[in-house]
Amino acid sequence: MRSRHYPSTPSPLSLADTVAENIRQQLIHGQLHAGQRLSEASLSDQLAVSRNTLREAFRILVKEGLLHHEPNRGVSVVVPSIADIIDIYRVRRLIECQALVQAWPRHPAHKRLIQATHDASRMRETGDWLGVGSANMAFHAGIVALADSARLSVMFADIAAELRLAFGLLDDPEYLHAPFVDQNIHLLTLFESGDTAAAAKTLEGYLIQSERMVLSVYAEHVD
Repeated sequence: MRSRHYPSTPSPLSLADTVAENIRQQLIHGQLHAGQRLSEASLSDQLAVSRNTLREAFRILVKEGLLHHEPNRGVSVVVPSIADIIDIYRVRRLIECQALVQAWPRHPAHKRLIQATHDASRMRETGDWLGVGSANMAFHAGIVALADSARLSVMFADIAAELRLAFGLLDDPEYLHAPFVDQNIHLLTLFESGDTAAAAKTLEGYLIQSERMVLSVYAEHVD
């Protein structure tokens, strides 16, 4: 995972920041794919912004390691490496498990966890596995929110975007997301019971399982 700088305090969003966040959310929700070239003309029309603003948003996302710029070839979405995947999961275990073990079960982010599990269960019933993946990302973003740290939440948004790019390359969202719908519900039950230590231990094993699943097939799709 690439080195990134996170501001010490949140600052008001500029238009370019807002556009960058819009593109970041498209990455998180699987609407943009690893290796995809981005058209300035179509994106500026879609987002109703000038090309100069869009280029500034691109620069933000290139600095974050989510986009790649090549002179005379334009901007494309990065393709995460196996080393990136390993690093992402290492960071996730550090952030998410600590956030969970130290959290108050009635923290306001608790509602986000409930909503995410409901969304995932509903989408599983309709076979919308990309939607299940988005709900899963929302669940884990809710876990990070338990830490009450804007910096960690910003960091996790970048991690979630890069991880979703890796998921997209594997082209089997059911395989990747189906096992974790019920596991998220189990985690939520442990959290609501107040046994945050057990919840954090369960989450650690869950993330190890997820990492192994991704790496087991990722090498076959990425040179």
